[in-house]
Amino acid sequence: MAPLETNRSHPVWYNLKVYPKICLCGSTKFKQDFFYWAKYFTLKGCIVTMPMVFMHAGDTITDEEKKNLDNLHKAKIKDANAIFVVNKNGYIGESTKSEIEFAKQLNTKIIYLEELDT
Repeated sequence: MAPLETNRSHPVWYNLKVYPKICLCGSTKFKQDFFYWAKYFTLKGCIVTMPMVFMHAGDTITDEEKKNLDNLHKAKIKDANAIFVVNKNGYIGESTKSEIEFAKQLNTKIIYLEELDT
């Protein structure tokens, strides 16, 4: 599966030192999937950002920290060329929905792990 095409052998990649930036989005209960896809995209030559606190996988944070982390993640989305939604088993929670809407407002490319049901 190659959801984001990058041709690393093309001279423009090396001469300009331009690397696509991708932000991983999705429920933090999919912690292991985040690390899998971060590695995948990194090996494809992408700069990867993602959540680093996994509340739904055991990390404990305050309400204020949650608000700050949400704002930080939106900043990561704003800086990205694309977002990759880890919608494992079709799951997209409320926070992820808001991140997708934010990316749409920015006209940022949105790539889904799994096709959406229409």
